[in-house]
Amino acid sequence: MIIDSHAHLVAPPSLYAYRSSLTVSRGQHGFYKTHIAEDELAKSAANNVKLMDDVGTDLQLLSPRPYMLVHGTARWDDARAWTEVNNDLIARTQKMYPTRFRGVAGLPQIVGAPVTTLFDEIKRVTEEYGFVGVLVNPDPSEGLNTSPTLSDPYWYPLYEKLSELDLPMHVHSANCCGRETYDEHFVTEESLAITSLARSDVFKRYPDLKIMISHGGGSIPYQIGRWRSNRQMEIKAGRLPKDFETFDTTLKRFYFDTCLHNQKSLELLFDVVGTDRCLFGTERPGSGAGIDPISGRAYEDIKPTIEAITSLTKQDKDAIFEGNAHKVFSRLNLK
Repeated sequence: MIIDSHAHLVAPPSLYAYRSSLTVSRGQHGFYKTHIAEDELAKSAANNVKLMDDVGTDLQLLSPRPYMLVHGTARWDDARAWTEVNNDLIARTQKMYPTRFRGVAGLPQIVGAPVTTLFDEIKRVTEEYGFVGVLVNPDPSEGLNTSPTLSDPYWYPLYEKLSELDLPMHVHSANCCGRETYDEHFVTEESLAITSLARSDVFKRYPDLKIMISHGGGSIPYQIGRWRSNRQMEIKAGRLPKDFETFDTTLKRFYFDTCLHNQKSLELLFDVVGTDRCLFGTERPGSGAGIDPISGRAYEDIKPTIEAITSLTKQDKDAIFEGNAHKVFSRLNLK
């Protein structure tokens, strides 16, 4: 089985019309959730299934489209309504195709709100819908430099809750403002997520916490020499204990998707973190929809790229395509 651990909801245009109305009205119509017509959603879901069939994907783990999430300084009611509607549509899509989809929940992350405000939605989607993970934005301030890094105690109640539920967190930035496009912001925040956690005691505090980093870990696996040196210098300077583990050991406490559109990058990722820490993920359909002039395939058609890596054994490929997803997403009941 081919399990795509990084995919996002394909929804009809009416969902995004609702988002515009929600944010522009700024509460003038009270708290309300829209209902997307069944035939509209069915058409979008069928299109997504066709995309999966075209490339041989059996199952996708769906989360809301991150760059469309209402985070940052939005009204709490707007963020909550938008998140709930997205998660509801994922659940309805899964119900239409129960063998093809599972849900990873979006969360209503707002600047200044305690992280415990996310717990109601986590409870709802796990108990009512059987979702298998949550999507966590490491910078809900969206580039405004007001969000604590993932090593900050602010996040500890969330880590405790997710560990208790054995619910993995998929780290994926959302929108942004300022100098970066959201694609650039993704790589920056994924890298900061790793480095901030790597120099903390979060994994010691929460040894059962499962974290999957998007897009092959941002820049970190490809700048590994810099971070190996940094770890040694931090220990020498006394900022970390002398017996602190190597950076490579810390890096292998994370999981990574394979949403990289280049074979050499994938080869390096597998070499640095190990195939036992990598989950097949494409983000299809997403930012990899361009056509590779050499292969003639979309960049997001990652399965043949992985299969072409001669250093991978059958056991490696089985783990990447399916086995590691079951290990990380323990709620992934496919019966």
